[in-house]
Amino acid sequence: MTDCCTKAGCEIEKLVNRQRATLKAVLAINLVMFVVEIVAGVVAGSTALLADSLDMLGDALAYGFSLYVVSRDNTWKAISAHIKGGIMAIFGSFVLIHVFYKFLYPSIPHYETIGVIGVLALLGNSVCLALLWHHRTEDVNMRSVWLCSRNDIIANVSVLIAAFSVWISQSQWPDLLVGLGIAALFLRTASHVIRDASETYTANRNPPARVADKHKPA
Repeated sequence: MTDCCTKAGCEIEKLVNRQRATLKAVLAINLVMFVVEIVAGVVAGSTALLADSLDMLGDALAYGFSLYVVSRDNTWKAISAHIKGGIMAIFGSFVLIHVFYKFLYPSIPHYETIGVIGVLALLGNSVCLALLWHHRTEDVNMRSVWLCSRNDIIANVSVLIAAFSVWISQSQWPDLLVGLGIAALFLRTASHVIRDASETYTANRNPPARVADKHKPA
């Protein structure tokens, strides 16, 4: 007869191994795209690309934290989600500062570079989203990285819109507006992830009290 405890342990180990393999793959994709986007963003003078590159770096760090806690308990996973939310908030604030700088020292970004790199980033993040899709409801850790990946798709599409709009308008404003939009997305998601992590951490640290057995003799 199969030991239920042993069977449950095997299932948990398989789940952890699947999560670990997925996190390693999306971590590698995001690190490569961060390097590509930040170089292209500096060369093209694009706030949108720089914002998206920081998003890639933030996700890479988030996936690294997630990989570390994937086999740990919900308290560690909630702490990891807190850190990821903080990283997103910091990067969102950094983008806001860069937008302010570009407002003071305007320049038209190179829309061709923005467009090409935007397509590459969209393809990379589409692969990440597909890999994370089946893990999104497993726990707070995987749910937070799936939210990061979902937001990446939105940011990538926005970067492509910025490239097209800069080409049409010959103005830096579409690029700045997309940068602001990505920053707002960072900050909104950071708030959501931190709130989710706080609820999980509190629930794990303070489990509901057991209801007394009414039939237990005094």
